[in-house]
Amino acid sequence: MLRETKQLAGVGFKLAADGAAMEFSGYGAVFGNVDSYGDVIEPGAFAATIAEAKSSGVWPSMLLEHGGFGMVADDMVPIGIWTDLAEDGVGLRVAGRLADTQRGREAYQLLKMEPRPAITGLSIGYIAKESEPRSKPEDPRRKLKRIDLFEVSLVTFPANPLARVSDVKSIDEMHSVRDLEAWARDALGLGRDAARAFATRVKAIGQRDVASSNGDLVASALRAGPLSP
Repeated sequence: MLRETKQLAGVGFKLAADGAAMEFSGYGAVFGNVDSYGDVIEPGAFAATIAEAKSSGVWPSMLLEHGGFGMVADDMVPIGIWTDLAEDGVGLRVAGRLADTQRGREAYQLLKMEPRPAITGLSIGYIAKESEPRSKPEDPRRKLKRIDLFEVSLVTFPANPLARVSDVKSIDEMHSVRDLEAWARDALGLGRDAARAFATRVKAIGQRDVASSNGDLVASALRAGPLSP
């Protein structure tokens, strides 16, 4: 089957408090959002590949820029390891640790630059095991229902504006509209007005569906329409 890549940006990287560990987390994919390739990833698409990784011990690789697509051998050497993979109401949540190597240290320095990180995107390398093509012109090109994940990369130019390295509190720890606004600014890269509009959208959905978790409400808001920085 064809190996593909899908780059994402927006739900960002979170650097660990212990800088010596060179750890970070973020979203490798976001559910329900049409990316620049016209695809939508559905919840549950990663369930099988996550279970297989955790049971076999063979995890997706951590590369930089997809290993430069293998132009030279050194490009394909991992820059670290992924320490956790999980699906939540937003998408594929990943946590990793960069290696204490030249390329790992360089990547970490780029992630923690001030006043803004030099690299913030995440991108997945995968095989689409199960997908549904569009049935109407206005539909997404494909709905990806099952994905075999073989690598997750740090990248400069993501294709989906909703997956980046984050510096935000957990969605489940948000308790107010102000929390939502701060999360939208930090994780989605939205400006103040757009973040306020997004928080209002989440609040409105929550008033209609009081039983949903914060993660489900945020996922519904992301699916409701495009977000402008």
